[in-house]
Amino acid sequence: MHAEAAPRDFAPTLFDSFFLGGFECSTHRRGDGQRLDVIAATGHDRLALQDYRQLREHGITAARDGVRWHLVERAPGRHDWSSLLPMLRAAEQARMQVTWDLMHFGWPDHLDVFSARFVAHFARYAGAFARLHLAETGRAPMLCPINEISFLSHGGGEMGWINPRTRGRGAELRRNLVRAAIAAAQAIRAAAPGATLLAIEPLVHIAAGAGHDPARIAALNEEQHAALDMLDGQREPGLGGGADSFDAVGVNYYWNHQWVHHGARIGADDPRYRPLARLMQDIGSRYDRPIFLSETGIEGPKRPEWLRYIGRALRDAVKAGVKLEGICLYPIMGHPGWDDDRYCPNGLLEMAPHDGIRRPVHQPLAAELARQQALFRAVFAAA
Repeated sequence: MHAEAAPRDFAPTLFDSFFLGGFECSTHRRGDGQRLDVIAATGHDRLALQDYRQLREHGITAARDGVRWHLVERAPGRHDWSSLLPMLRAAEQARMQVTWDLMHFGWPDHLDVFSARFVAHFARYAGAFARLHLAETGRAPMLCPINEISFLSHGGGEMGWINPRTRGRGAELRRNLVRAAIAAAQAIRAAAPGATLLAIEPLVHIAAGAGHDPARIAALNEEQHAALDMLDGQREPGLGGGADSFDAVGVNYYWNHQWVHHGARIGADDPRYRPLARLMQDIGSRYDRPIFLSETGIEGPKRPEWLRYIGRALRDAVKAGVKLEGICLYPIMGHPGWDDDRYCPNGLLEMAPHDGIRRPVHQPLAAELARQQALFRAVFAAA
């Protein structure tokens, strides 16, 4: 198989497999106040061992998964790991490398997310998780302290779609989440030296429409980097950010992540679309850390087509010098929708098991995944 080579000095080493599977693990309260627990809703908490083993059948030996903080800390300051330990032990039994989200949009009800107390509790929880992981596995963990600070700050703090369901407080929420992530990083490194910390944020591009001020649009695109800049100490250094806050960058990119300001979504055939390879180059050069695509996918029959697009775009990025560590298919399994519980068929695995245990496989995506795995192996083998 002919393939252009990756940069001569690079081969991906961060994850045990270049393609990862991401299990939807949101635990937020949505706008009507109802708490989500997608891990429980899909039965992944009960079927984790079989789920991990099914991923291995498709050459996926690394995954993203979640710790449900609201279950771990039901009472202030007391940690009950019974909701996590079966999953953690299943990962060990299946020989699945898991990077854990400690907070995927949700937190215990007894905490005010805008408070200093929230920061202190999150740091203690993060440090306790690191100690538990080290004791259970003999290894320091790989984890993301807070998933998508930018999305949560906007959707929850500015627009009120999800918790904390406030408006006009997005910047305030972002600062406190950054404080919490930094405090957690310090606690994790103290508890488990050698831990790998991931900072995972959405990647978007806003295009200018007729009559728009290009400077305003440029500022909007720049604002998406605020949380990472704060964690890195490039912006508002008084928050405590710096090089130790994260080791690698994950970016989440979906079909609807480019749009005209106050207008419609745009696709790769629109001249205003910014190539994904170029967006990845920008992120890689901005933070000078390993980078991976931490979420991508689409619902329904277009799943293979979307993966083909992502594969082409990211091979272009690798050939342009981006040191790409991996691609996470997210969600890797269908699940109930956040807002209405409708079934979202958007993964390699369908949600409802045939026999109460084994998930049906979406065969068109499985075939395309195998093809993409071979194409990326050829790119890196040629380096």
